[in-house]
Amino acid sequence: MTPSERRATASLASIYSLRLFGMFVILPVFALYAERLPGGESHTRIGIALGIYGLTQAILQIPFGWASDRWGRKQVIYSGLVILAIGSAVAALARDIEWVIIGRALQGAGAISAAAVALVADLTRDAVRTMAMAIIGISIGATFALSLVVGPMLEGVVGVPGIFALTGLLALVAIAVVRFGVPDADHTTGPASVPGQLVPALLDRQLLRLSYGTFTLHAVLMALFTQVPFALRDAGLTERHHWWLYLPVLVIAVALILPFLRRTDRPGQAKPAMVAAIVVLFAGTAGIAWSLRSLTGLAIALTVFFAAFNLLEALLPSLVSKYAAAEGRGAAIGVNSSAQFLGAFVGAAAAGWLAEHVSNVSVFILCLVLVAFWCVVALTMAHPDGYVSNYTMGET
Repeated sequence: MTPSERRATASLASIYSLRLFGMFVILPVFALYAERLPGGESHTRIGIALGIYGLTQAILQIPFGWASDRWGRKQVIYSGLVILAIGSAVAALARDIEWVIIGRALQGAGAISAAAVALVADLTRDAVRTMAMAIIGISIGATFALSLVVGPMLEGVVGVPGIFALTGLLALVAIAVVRFGVPDADHTTGPASVPGQLVPALLDRQLLRLSYGTFTLHAVLMALFTQVPFALRDAGLTERHHWWLYLPVLVIAVALILPFLRRTDRPGQAKPAMVAAIVVLFAGTAGIAWSLRSLTGLAIALTVFFAAFNLLEALLPSLVSKYAAAEGRGAAIGVNSSAQFLGAFVGAAAAGWLAEHVSNVSVFILCLVLVAFWCVVALTMAHPDGYVSNYTMGET
């Protein structure tokens, strides 16, 4: 990487980390907290509260991606971070599950992921883009790991409302990082680059396959976190000590994927790496379902799951940027980001409903079906090497 690419990658990775820390840190404690709120006796409401930010993110990713193509990436990122801070304040002041849902919905309305990923693509060359995305993916994985470890600690000190307030503060810090840390990008702007790019992004078969994969990855993650905190508690690990398990699990998971990251940049390696990671994700999910009463079994299964999750989290955005044409990259990434956050909402809401009205086992069955179908979809994809987007050619 050039010095400019390193600066851009490091700055954007820190923005992701600052923004996502507040979103991730509630995962290990939110379900148990929401259960104690007025209205929290319904697991369906808990699932909606956990995942509703994903619905508003999904709805607004494409408009924000469009806007970033039209008016610039940074301007869109600024506005999204301000909205996130406002939503965090609402959630922090909430005293029942309904107001938490409203606050979480506002948090999600700051839908900057498409603009941020597009900015990474703008500021890096093709030859190093996967590595840039991988660095950001690792930072997200590290943030996720830190969040799961720190979440139970923070909950014991400031409570979940305090965690929401911290999320708003970190969003404001991220604005300063965007202003002073991220270089300005040269990219096509103007009306011609916006409306005509959405249809190709929605119709390109390879991008649709990637969008389904992104949907599934985050649906499964959120569905599992409606169950895992309760499973750890039932297996004998108190709420404030959940980090004892999360810390080694996530450190080992990140270490396991490091040797594979550079290989994904090699010709012909991206698709096999993705398919292999999906198979491992299936195994990890099945392992969690099989080990609900065993702390040792849960630790092993979660390690397998997060190793696959972290690799896929780094690989999928890079593949989207390779399949999409440069002039419509914001719109294409917006579609993929919408799939990501729609998956987060559907996964959490469906899992809450299934746990309340069917059984806990049905949550894991749903996850396994989604991942199994993803494996089939991934096997039918074209290799990205030599693929020509239908943005510039006919449908491939």
